[in-house]
Amino acid sequence: MTRSPTPTILEVAREAGVSKTSVSRYLGGERDRLSPSMQTRIATAITSLGYRPNWMARGLKGGQSRLLGMLVADIRNPFSTAVLHGAEQACRAHGLSLLVCNTDNDAVLERRHLEMLAAYRVEGMIINAAGDPGPALRRFADPRTPVVLLDRQVSDLDADIVGLDNALAIDQAFAHLHAQGYRRLLYVSEPVTEASSRQARLARVEACLARHPEWRGETLGVALEAPGDALATKLRRFVDSRDPAPGAILCANGQVTLAVAQWLREAGVTLGPVGLMGIDELDWCALVGPGITTLAQPTATLGASAVDCLVTRFSPEGRQRPPRRLDYAGTLIPRGSTRRDSAAAPTTDFRSLSCPSLRTF
Repeated sequence: MTRSPTPTILEVAREAGVSKTSVSRYLGGERDRLSPSMQTRIATAITSLGYRPNWMARGLKGGQSRLLGMLVADIRNPFSTAVLHGAEQACRAHGLSLLVCNTDNDAVLERRHLEMLAAYRVEGMIINAAGDPGPALRRFADPRTPVVLLDRQVSDLDADIVGLDNALAIDQAFAHLHAQGYRRLLYVSEPVTEASSRQARLARVEACLARHPEWRGETLGVALEAPGDALATKLRRFVDSRDPAPGAILCANGQVTLAVAQWLREAGVTLGPVGLMGIDELDWCALVGPGITTLAQPTATLGASAVDCLVTRFSPEGRQRPPRRLDYAGTLIPRGSTRRDSAAAPTTDFRSLSCPSLRTF
C-alpha cells in the first residue's frame, strides 16, 4: 500500500491493527483506557509512519485545543521568566501546551495578543496585565474560557488571582531592617499607577511608616526606562543625609534593585552602613559586594498555581466556584547588604511594637 506524504490517523490505526477511536484515545490523554500492548502498538506505528497530530484541527473539532495562553507584561523581567518556567512545567504535567505572548507593557499590543489567543481557541488564559485589559478580555475571550490573573489585578473582572502576599512581604522587610538597626528608609518603586501589586506594596510601606514614628521614610516612583536625574538625585540626598539614623533602601522589585545597586557601586557607597534590600531574588544578588539581601518570590509556585486554577475551572463545577485570591509568602534571604555593626544596632524587637495591621513575626 502506498503511504501518503502526510500520514493520517486512519493509517496509524491500520498499521497498529486497532480502531481509529483507540488511536484518538491514545493521543487525547485517555491511554488508561487502552491495554499496555495496544499502547505499544500505537506508539510503534506513530514512530514508524512519522505521524504528527494536528492538535489545532483536533482541538477545533473536539472543542479542546489543549492550549493555554499566557500574556506576560515584560518577558525580560526575571520574575516573569521564572513564573513562566513554573507555568510551563505545570502545563506539561497536565498534558497541556503554553502559548506565550509578550506585551512589552504596551496596552495596544496586549489587546492584539488577546485577540490572537482567542482565535487560537485557548482553553484558558494567564494574564500578567500591562494595563487594564478588562474590556478586551470580555470582548475577545469566550465566556467559557477561564482567566487567572498573575500578580496584577484587572478592574471589573471576576477571576482568580495568584501573586505574592505583598503586605506580608513589606512586613518581613520592615522586621528585618528594624532588627538590623536601620531607622531611615527610602522605598524605590517603578510607577505605581501601572500595577496593582506596586500600589499594594507602597500602601503597606506608608502604613508601616505612619505607625512607627521612630522610622523616618520617603518614597520614590521612577520609570526605569527614562529615570532622568530623579533616581540619582534622590539616592544622593539619602546617602549624604546628615541624619545620624542608619538608613536603608528598599527596592520594590528586581529591576529597581539592579538600578539602585549600579548607582551605589558607581558612587562608591559601602553596603551595610547604607542598607540595601530588594523584593525578588536574582542570581547576581549573591555576587554584588557582601551580597544583597532579598525577599524571594515563590515564582515556580505562582506559575504552577495559575495553571492549576485554570485546570480546576475546566469542569462545570469549577466554573461555578467564586473567584479566589491566592497570596503566597516570600522567603527572606539575608546577606551582607543589610548587616551593620551589631554593637551599634538598637536592640528593640520589632515584634513588640504596636502596629495593629501588621502580622506578628
